[in-house]
Amino acid sequence: MARVVLTTFGSLGDLHPYVALARELLARGHRPLLATHGLYRERVEAAGIEFRAVRPDLADLGDPAETMRRAIASPRATEYVVRRLVLPHVRASYEDLLAACEGADALVGHVLTVAVPLVAEKLGLPRVHTVLQPLTLFSAHDPPVLSTAPASRWALRLPPAVWKPLWALARATSRPWFRGLDALRAEAGLPPASGHPLLDDFSSVLNLALFSPVLARPQPDWPPRTVTTGFAFWDRDGAGEGMPAALREFLDAGPPPLVFTLGSSAVWAAGTFYREAVKAAGLLGRRAVLLTGPQLAVPAGRLPGDVMAVPYAPHSELFARAAAIVHQGGIGTTGQALRAGRPMLIVPFSHDQPDNAVRCARLGVAGVVQRHGLRAGRLAGSLDALLGDPAVRARAEQIGAQIRGERGASAAVNAIEGALARG
Repeated sequence: MARVVLTTFGSLGDLHPYVALARELLARGHRPLLATHGLYRERVEAAGIEFRAVRPDLADLGDPAETMRRAIASPRATEYVVRRLVLPHVRASYEDLLAACEGADALVGHVLTVAVPLVAEKLGLPRVHTVLQPLTLFSAHDPPVLSTAPASRWALRLPPAVWKPLWALARATSRPWFRGLDALRAEAGLPPASGHPLLDDFSSVLNLALFSPVLARPQPDWPPRTVTTGFAFWDRDGAGEGMPAALREFLDAGPPPLVFTLGSSAVWAAGTFYREAVKAAGLLGRRAVLLTGPQLAVPAGRLPGDVMAVPYAPHSELFARAAAIVHQGGIGTTGQALRAGRPMLIVPFSHDQPDNAVRCARLGVAGVVQRHGLRAGRLAGSLDALLGDPAVRARAEQIGAQIRGERGASAAVNAIEGALARG
C-alpha cells in the first residue's frame, strides 16, 4: 500500500477536501499523511489521519484579524494572499514538506502549495495537482468572473481568442512575484520552472478537479490528465463531532430556518452582515440560524427567540434542514449548499467567490447580492423572491440529488491509485 502525502494551504474550505481524500485512502489500506498549518492538527487527528505541521502557521502571519480581513475583503485580496502570506514563507514550507515526504510514494498538492513541485522534483515523487474551484483552471473557453472586477460579467461572453492574450498578460505581469521561488529552485539544484508557478502549475501525472461537473464542464484548454471527480466532502468540527445537541433541538422545534454563514474566512470581515441577517429574518417572519465562527460569538440574550447563533455546525447536517442558505460563495460552502438541494443567496467577497456565485446563478438555484451596503430589506426581498419561486426550488432539489449521487473522494482516490499503478 502507498504512502501518500497530501498538503494544502488556507481555510477550512481548503482543508476539508483533503481530509476526505485522506480518509478514503486510509479506508483502502494506504498510509496517508496530511501536512498543513499547525492549527489544524487537532481537527485532522480527530479524523483519524496522521498529521505533520508545515509552515506558515496563522501565528506566523501577524495579527489574525487584520490578516484575515486583508486576505478576504481587501480590493486585491488574491495578490495579498500570494505575495504576503504564501511566498514569504515558501522556504520554510519547502523544508517542512521535504521532511514530511520521507518515505512517500506520491505527493498531492493544492494550488497555493507552491513548494510542492520543488519537493516532488527533488525527491523524484509522482505529483498530483488538485484544484478545488473552476476558476483555478484558468480556462479561456470557460472564463471566470474575477474578484478584481466582479461586475464585468460581460467579459464572460468574449471568445477564447480574446481571453488567451488576457491570461498571457496576467502571466507576464505576475511572474516577477516568484523570483524568490526561482532562487530556491536553483539552490535545490533544480532547473528553472518552465511556466508560471500558479497559472501553469499542473502535473504531467494527474490533475484532479475536486468539484462537480454540474458547476463546470471539462474544457478543451484544461490540462491533460485532468479528472473531474465531484466534491470531496468532510465537515466534522475540531473534535470530530457532528451537530451540537442544542442546535438539533432548535431545528426540531419549528419550521426550517434560514441559515446565514460566511464560512471560516469571510466571517473575519463580517461587518454588519449578521445584524442585517437577523433583521431580514424578522421581516420575513422566518426562523434563522447564524454560523458566526468562534471569534464572533453572539450572546444569546441579544437575539430574538427564533434566532440561534452557533460558532460552527457541519454543513452537511444543517443545510439539508434549511429553508434557504445565505453564504459567501466559498467553494466548500457552495458545494455543501448545492448538495443540500436548497435555494441559496450568495454574498461574495473575493477570490473564487464571485465566480462560484455566477455559476450557481446560471444553474438557476441562487441569487447574488453584493456585500457593500448590504441591508436587511434587500436581503429579505431577495430571499422572498427565491423562496417564492417553485422553479428555483425544483432545480435546487434536482441538482442536490445529482451531487449526492457523486462520490468525489472515491473517484479522486481511484485516479490516484491509477496514477500510482502507471508508475
